[in-house]
Amino acid sequence: MAEDSLIVPRTLSGFRDRLPKEAMAKEKLIECLIGVFESFGFVPIETPHLEYADILIKQGSEEIQKELYRFKDHGGRDVVLRFDQTVPLARFITQYKNELDLPFKRFAVGNVFRGERAQKGRYREFTQCDFDFIGSDSIACDAEIIQVIYTSLAKLGIEEFTIWVNHRSILNGICNHFGIIEQKAIQNVLRIIDKIDKIGAQAVGDELSETLGLQKHIITALLEAISIKQVEASDEFFKSIAYMKKWNQELDIGISELEEMFEILKDLEMDKSVYRVNFSIARGLGYYTGIVYETTLNRLKTLGSVCSGGRYDNLTRTFSNERLSGVGASIGLDRLLVALGELGILEGRSTSARVLVVCMEKRFFPYAHKIAQSLRSSGIYTEVYPQAAKLKKQLSYADNKGHEYCLIIGESEFETHTMTLKNMTTGIQFESLSLLKTLEIVEV
Repeated sequence: MAEDSLIVPRTLSGFRDRLPKEAMAKEKLIECLIGVFESFGFVPIETPHLEYADILIKQGSEEIQKELYRFKDHGGRDVVLRFDQTVPLARFITQYKNELDLPFKRFAVGNVFRGERAQKGRYREFTQCDFDFIGSDSIACDAEIIQVIYTSLAKLGIEEFTIWVNHRSILNGICNHFGIIEQKAIQNVLRIIDKIDKIGAQAVGDELSETLGLQKHIITALLEAISIKQVEASDEFFKSIAYMKKWNQELDIGISELEEMFEILKDLEMDKSVYRVNFSIARGLGYYTGIVYETTLNRLKTLGSVCSGGRYDNLTRTFSNERLSGVGASIGLDRLLVALGELGILEGRSTSARVLVVCMEKRFFPYAHKIAQSLRSSGIYTEVYPQAAKLKKQLSYADNKGHEYCLIIGESEFETHTMTLKNMTTGIQFESLSLLKTLEIVEV
C-alpha cells in the first residue's frame, strides 16, 4: 500500500483508549464499588446507550442540551446517546414498574456521552457508576446515599474527602427572598451559581448581572447567602442559620430536611467532618428537587466533584402521571481514576496473572503448560511466556507487567525438569520444588 494512502491512527478529541494497566485498575475499581452497592442491597440493571430523542431532550440543563449527540439512525428515527443514567432510569422505572418491588434500589455502570470541552479528568465519553433509591420520600434514603458515598471512597483507600450537601429548596428560598420568583429565572440563577467553584464569585456575579439584569445590591446579598458553608458537622451550625427558616417556607423545608438527615447520620461510625453543608452547591441538572450532593478530594480540589447527585421527585412525570420519588448519586469513574493515579493509590500491574511460567528450552513447553493448568485449577492465575527466550528478557517481561512470581523450568544433571520459583518482589528463589510445594509457596 502506498505510504500516502495509509490512515493515521488517532482518537477523537474527548475520547480515549485505555492501556492494560489503566483498564485493569478501572476493572478493579468497578469491582470494589459493586461490592459496596450490593452490601447495601442495591441490584444491577442495564439500559441502552441509545434512546429516542424525546426521552432525553429537555431533561438536562440548557448547556447539556447543547452537548447532546443527536442524530437520525438507519431507520430514520430521532435518537440521542444518553448523557447520564438517571433519565434512562426514569424511563425504565415507568416502563417496568409492575415488575419491580418498590422501593427499588438499583446500580448501573456504563458509558455516557456529552459533547463538552475535553479537559483533565473530563471526557466526551465517560463511565458513570450510579446508585439510586426509587419510590420513597424518606430522608433515610438520602442519608443512605451519603453512607454509600462514604463507604465507597473509604474502600478505595481515599482518606481525605468532603461530601458537600445542600437542598434545592434552600436555593429556591434564597432566590425568592431576594425577589427572584419566576421558575425559569431561578433555574438560570442555579445554573450560573453552579459554576462558582470553576469561575469564582466575581465572574458569577458578572454573569448574573448580564444574563438576568439583577441589581448590584441583590447580587451582593445573594452571593453572601450562598457563601454560607459548614465548617464542621455539628448542631451549632443549624442553630446559627435558624433565622433563615423565617424568610419563607422553602427555606424552612430545606434546612429542616438537612437537619433530619444529619440526625440519622450522627450515630453512625463515620468521620463527621466528612459531610458538610454548602449553600453554593446547586447541581446543574434541572431535575433535582431536594437534597443535592457533591464530593471533592481534599488534596485535589481543582479536579472537581468525583461523586454527585441528589433527590429528584418529579422525573417520572415525563413518562407517567404517577409520581415516583427518587434519590441517588453517580461516581465519575474516569475522574476518580485520574485522582487515584495522582494520589498514588492506583495499582501498577498490567496483568491479571500472579505467576509467569518461563521455559529455558522449547522442548519444555508441554510440561510448562501442564504446570500452568494445574496452577489455574488451584485458583492461581498463570501465564506462560510463549518463547524460549533468554532468562533476562523473560524476567524483565514479568517485572514490567507485575507478575508476583516467575516459575522457571529448566534441566539439571539429575532431573528431566527442574523448577525454580522466583519472588519478583524480594528476589528470593526456591529451587527444585514439587508442584505441591510450589502451590503452597505461591499461596503464601
